[in-house]
Amino acid sequence: MSTAELKLKLFREIDTLEKSKLEQVYGLLLNFINKENDTEEWNSLSKAQQKGLIDAIEEMNISDGVDHKVVIEKYKKKYA
Repeated sequence: MSTAELKLKLFREIDTLEKSKLEQVYGLLLNFINKENDTEEWNSLSKAQQKGLIDAIEEMNISDGVDHKVVIEKYKKKYA
């Protein structure tokens, strides 16, 4: 498969993602581009921290979570 074909295949896959998945892929790609396969930070976390992050990602995938801007606006109104 040529480079152009790979890029097109990636674009088509990414283009069909829902917003939450798209944001997740974007973060993964940036991490990959910027850090390659650096797992040092992940490995420095305790097993409980790693499990907590994995659980949080799974929960976000199931429920789509709450948008960051909505949370910030809520607390700005409450504490402003």
